[in-house]
Amino acid sequence: MFIPSLFIFSLLFASSQASVVDFCVADLSLPNGPAGYSCKKPSTVTENDFAYSGLVPGNTSNIIKAAVTPAFDAQFPGVNGLGISIARIDLAVDGVIPMHTHPGASEILIVIQGTICAGFISSFDNVIYLKTLYKGDVMVFPQGLLHFQINSGTTTALAYASFGSANPGLQIVDFAFFKNNLPTELLAKTTFLDIAQIKKLKAVLGGTN
Repeated sequence: MFIPSLFIFSLLFASSQASVVDFCVADLSLPNGPAGYSCKKPSTVTENDFAYSGLVPGNTSNIIKAAVTPAFDAQFPGVNGLGISIARIDLAVDGVIPMHTHPGASEILIVIQGTICAGFISSFDNVIYLKTLYKGDVMVFPQGLLHFQINSGTTTALAYASFGSANPGLQIVDFAFFKNNLPTELLAKTTFLDIAQIKKLKAVLGGTN
């Protein structure tokens, strides 16, 4: 049978990109790097590395009335290098996951109980995509885009978020602005916010300067 040379090249290229190991369980005794954690020696890997029991209810007694419990590579070594992870989201009544981004991954949210108002903002023309989600509903948040979740119901809400990375990263806008020592005058110039409001937010969230 004649097989075109282009087809042969495609097969060789595909095989060259395939992983040469089954997994790369994170060695948490070594520092995390841009490519993730280094691999544990296969002889030290056990079934416990591929199971995680830490997605328990989080403490929502805080300023946002919410808790996020992650199972990323730092907590769940078995997902290291696999391009997946998960987190549990608990929202008390009026709880909110503030506007934030995951620079390293897209996210899929599934509501387990309660009612959640969720949305994201596109980077093109800042279009808002807003949806009220109920039990069993799913919503996707594209990588790097600002998004949020709010408990818009009258009971506690529970959701799970899965990510296309073992470590999706996280930057919460409020914390980035008001939980650091960026000078208030610069924040006022770059955000058009009132200085008094900036100082109030810094006092609440722990910022200085």
